[in-house]
Amino acid sequence: MSGIEGKVVAITGASSGIGEAAALLLAERGARLVLGARRSERLAALVARIEEAGGTAVQIRMDVTRREDLHALVALAGERFGRLDVLVSNAGVGTISPLDDLRVEEWDHMVDVNVKGVLHGIAAALPVFRAQGAGHFVTVASTAAFRVVPAMAVYAGTKFAVRAICEGLRQEAGDSLRVTTVSPGVTATGFAEASSNSRVRAEITKMRDDLAIPPDAIARAIAFAIEQPATVDVNEIVVRPTAQR
Repeated sequence: MSGIEGKVVAITGASSGIGEAAALLLAERGARLVLGARRSERLAALVARIEEAGGTAVQIRMDVTRREDLHALVALAGERFGRLDVLVSNAGVGTISPLDDLRVEEWDHMVDVNVKGVLHGIAAALPVFRAQGAGHFVTVASTAAFRVVPAMAVYAGTKFAVRAICEGLRQEAGDSLRVTTVSPGVTATGFAEASSNSRVRAEITKMRDDLAIPPDAIARAIAFAIEQPATVDVNEIVVRPTAQR
């Protein structure tokens, strides 16, 4: 048995990209999955794919900007499987643009999804983990949590915040909870399409096409953290293409 087999793992942003890759890999290794995202049709297709391969998964349509949706995700884990072992906070958005564009609504949306979404997950899962006496928060940040570049000021700000929140959570967690932050570099996902600035979108698309690693590279890092013994807390993992500066 692996350190993943039988664990109940909830994943936000599970309908595509890193979330989808993590769901497939963890299911293959025996996890029981609770998958959440806004695109219910894609979630249903993913659940069917997992079940056809002999895995176990359930789905719920949710939006991490809604606090009650995170509570529903955690509650579904309890209803279907009797517990929750791991919360993978993967949902994120990168509507990047120069500050001069003044796309304030997009800034607000990034804060709502990337920062508040993580906090909503903590608020939903932390009481459950405390009651169980065990639990694991795995949060997907970004290499932007370590380095700021032009057009990514607000996005990087959200990821710096996530990294700080997770470090604070780790320090408060005590000896029964685990906290991991996984920071991907350039990854082959739909991140580039999110920018409404055509120049920035073209630059990010080219970088992705030139450098990107597949989402399952990040999924393997998530699995590595989860499969460790309960006394081992892998706190930070940075995964980037070898060619990325």
